[in-house]
Amino acid sequence: MSESPAVHRSLTTSWRDAPTRTLSADGVRFAYRELGPTTGVPVVFLTHLAAVLDNWDPRVVDGIAAEHRVVTFDNRGVGASSGSTPRTIEEMARDAVTFIRALGFDQVDLFGFSMGGMIAQVIAQEEPHLVRRMIIAGTGPAGGVGIDKVTRISYLDTARGLLTRQDPKQFLFFTRTPNGIRAGKEFLARLEERTNDRDKAITVRAFRAQLKAIHRWGLDKPANLATIHQPVLVANGDNDKMVPTSNTVDLDRRLPNSQLVIYPDAGHGGVFQFHDDFVQRALRFL
Repeated sequence: MSESPAVHRSLTTSWRDAPTRTLSADGVRFAYRELGPTTGVPVVFLTHLAAVLDNWDPRVVDGIAAEHRVVTFDNRGVGASSGSTPRTIEEMARDAVTFIRALGFDQVDLFGFSMGGMIAQVIAQEEPHLVRRMIIAGTGPAGGVGIDKVTRISYLDTARGLLTRQDPKQFLFFTRTPNGIRAGKEFLARLEERTNDRDKAITVRAFRAQLKAIHRWGLDKPANLATIHQPVLVANGDNDKMVPTSNTVDLDRRLPNSQLVIYPDAGHGGVFQFHDDFVQRALRFL
């Protein structure tokens, strides 16, 4: 018996309920989730330092999945994905391309947040025909100002979180203003909405490998971003302490076909703090 047309049109409709699947490619078992319509160009999410599948904001995932197929995955050696974590952004980008092609996609849109935005830049440069459009948030170019200090900032705010019994993302992603503190608490609460089939936490070894990759990215020579001709939406908060906001402005200046949005009284997680506005902008852009 053939499936009904409705089955063809959509996958799971809620991030909370999207099942975790696995896909083997090039010796790696990738853990991933997908939801939204099955037609059209899929949007592949590339995540941040130390993140697993459960670290995506449900409002952003569900908002974009309302109109586009969304695919998220754990990079090699992270969460439920097998293998050892790469120590360079370029290796992470190659793993992402391996995963994307194993799903059978010839063209995708990319949404890269923080480290994921660095990975997205490499994919767009090395596999230009694979990428249609790109959204990069809370990120910077190779050699960007202050990116090599992410390790020190991450360790300091992790210690700060332990001392105050708070999630370090409260300090790393959000400002210490009343608006930022409230937005951080709301964001962290949303991350707990999924209660079943949770992902594995990142290991200390994988976390350190990612930190080394970002540190190397921060020390790299600036790349020629004029070779990225795809339309790019560049976003950040106006007070990003992890990847200083000046990097976002620099990206917009150096990319030949970009749009810039800077959110007020917001930090690294500005797109999560202003998730309603960000989702609407992303949908219009895509």
